[in-house]
Amino acid sequence: MLGVALLAAVATCAFVVMGRSARAASAAPTVNTFPIPSSQVASPGTQIAFRGLPASQLGPITVVGSKSGAHTGTVYADSDGGGGSFVPAQPFTPGEVVTVTTSLNIAGGAGGVFQFRVATPARGFGPTHWPAAARATGDVWTFRSRPDLAPPAVAITKHARTAPGDIFLAPQFGPVQDGLEILDPNGHLVWFRPFGGDTSAADFRVQSYQGQPVLTWWQGYVTAGAGFGTDVIYDTSYRQIAAVNAANGLQADLHEFQLTSGGTALITAYYPVIWDSSSVHASRREVVLDGVVQEIDIRSCTVDPTCLVLFQWDSLDHVPVGDSYEALPPKGTRFPFDYFHVNSVQQDFDGNLVISARNTWAAYKVNHQTGGVMWRLGGKHSSFRLAPGVYWAFQHDVRVRAGNDMFVTLFDDEAGPPTIRAPSRAIKLFLDTRHMTARQVTSHVHSPSLLANFEGNLQQLPDRDDFVGWGQQPYFSEYGRRGKLVFDGHFVDFTASYRAYRFPWSGNPDPTLFPPSAAGVKKGSSTVVYASWDGATAVAAWRVFGGSGPTALHWAGIARKGGFETAIPVRGRDAYVAVEALDAKGRVLAQSPTARTS
Repeated sequence: MLGVALLAAVATCAFVVMGRSARAASAAPTVNTFPIPSSQVASPGTQIAFRGLPASQLGPITVVGSKSGAHTGTVYADSDGGGGSFVPAQPFTPGEVVTVTTSLNIAGGAGGVFQFRVATPARGFGPTHWPAAARATGDVWTFRSRPDLAPPAVAITKHARTAPGDIFLAPQFGPVQDGLEILDPNGHLVWFRPFGGDTSAADFRVQSYQGQPVLTWWQGYVTAGAGFGTDVIYDTSYRQIAAVNAANGLQADLHEFQLTSGGTALITAYYPVIWDSSSVHASRREVVLDGVVQEIDIRSCTVDPTCLVLFQWDSLDHVPVGDSYEALPPKGTRFPFDYFHVNSVQQDFDGNLVISARNTWAAYKVNHQTGGVMWRLGGKHSSFRLAPGVYWAFQHDVRVRAGNDMFVTLFDDEAGPPTIRAPSRAIKLFLDTRHMTARQVTSHVHSPSLLANFEGNLQQLPDRDDFVGWGQQPYFSEYGRRGKLVFDGHFVDFTASYRAYRFPWSGNPDPTLFPPSAAGVKKGSSTVVYASWDGATAVAAWRVFGGSGPTALHWAGIARKGGFETAIPVRGRDAYVAVEALDAKGRVLAQSPTARTS
């Protein structure tokens, strides 16, 4: 179980307050708990996380529900040794108050005792079938050697000096296949992984895990603007090495999957609950989406029964529904009131978190230990005074770029709907945390102007260029340090990618799982051999073999690699062909299966 210790912790049936003097308790290390004390939106399947002491030092834990009674359970140790989670053997009852009694110095508790309320979950929502993009001439790439692939085609309209790296997209609307798409700096396909049915993918990028570059993304289904699925991690050979699920009975959302240097993942989730929304003239039993941020212990995700949560923040515990700019859903519709809409999370330089909420038009700095809100940027109760001309609406991807007096970047959609202003922009702000003011430093506006109803991001590259994904609009652009457009591309049809990124990438597919592909087409007295290797970045040339039978192949030619698929004409009308992939030094990387010519 990857070194995750298992400690028995059977709860007693009585409500017991451990004898400890107030002075002794105050001297003990502070322990933070999740759900936080007095939380109102715990899920029936919640674990109770304790952070601040090793699991072996947590001592007796008594858990009693006001309706369900005493709960037995098991304590699982966090892999970093900094805490553990009590995982109840049975779920809690919706609407009940749970009392947890310990001998610990619980932050927000009293004498080691704290309580939280279990929310009443609303019914789940099925997938929303996004319509495929309208077809356009040349809107998908097709390949003889990979007829199973139909990636959305891309056109590059400007390409000057750019930062190094490939382009990472996750097209959502087809028109034939959704999936994950890596393009080289010239816009040629490097790797495409299609998804079928209701499965979509989002937030596709390169990150670092255990000191190595990895591919990460979310996959699942989408409904009401929220995702319900799983986050995954793949190595440079395109093999899965980890799957990260949300904890506490929730499902991972599409909006954020951020790996930390500590081997944890910051993710988002949406939790539909029954909530008193009479303060905004709605029902006392309105279906409201609680915006959830979790930090997950990745190494614990192989442990039965669940991934362990190290931190959880629930918007409904900290931000009232009256702070929203989102309109209530019409009565009789199946959609919930998405008053908050969490869409990005980042660990700040001081270890605390910055959370973006699209529908309150605000970002929140949150204490990483307690979950308390430290400041608000924008929205109805901004802690910062915004300078003249500083504005945004329905923003995405709020990122801190420096500490203390700091730069913050965000994608300003300006459309919800409704449209507040136009066009959409990618902006950079300077926050003066001493005087609590915010002023705009940079604003990127596309030409022609674009208006994104949803999604979008701004990635600051290592050379200080800005790479912008225009969300619902099919464009992605790069701006130099002086704000000049140096790169621009777009899907040929009107598909979209939630975010767009540029990263250096070296892909080496495992040839036993993902070998090169070959196809041959007879033309007159010769044969054209088509060669490709999906995801391989080290291929420099192809060596071609042909013959009258699958086991009677001879050397037929060699050609330099050209794009995703290379067409290589060779003499003769061979019935079978195969190819070898060669690196820049002529070494054989892998050989394709033998293919019958057509």
